[in-house]
Amino acid sequence: MISVNAKIPKMIVQVVTLEGKKEINTDELFQGKTILFGLPGAFTPTCSQTQLPGFAQQEQALRAKGYENIICMAVNDAFVMQAWKEQVAPDANIIMLADGSGELTKALGLELDLQEKHMGVRCTRFLLVVENSLVLKINIEDNPGVCSVSGAGSLL
Repeated sequence: MISVNAKIPKMIVQVVTLEGKKEINTDELFQGKTILFGLPGAFTPTCSQTQLPGFAQQEQALRAKGYENIICMAVNDAFVMQAWKEQVAPDANIIMLADGSGELTKALGLELDLQEKHMGVRCTRFLLVVENSLVLKINIEDNPGVCSVSGAGSLL
């Protein structure tokens, strides 16, 4: 599992921004002071009702604290991530990281096995503070159905 003072693994990932879908290197994506929050899946209850909307609602307060980038990651494809953002947080400047194959999730050691619930291997619910690819803070939920230490409020 990723730890404080470790670097985000270098790889190409797919993101959805206000400008559309694109591929980007993690070194470039994680420049500046960045929030990366991960969740089990788009359109799931806690993710859609609490975690993503919380970051959208607190976006300006987080930026006022110096966070340049806010990134939401899930093991979903870019089409799903884009549709979900359009429904839940259409006006927020949150980058949606589509980790469709779970490659970055696995490299971070933050996978969650939900095969018994017919959801496959997903991302656990977490929050990282990253600066120039270096992990400064890690909050991981004990229960993936709860959003407390991984929500926007934990940084405010």
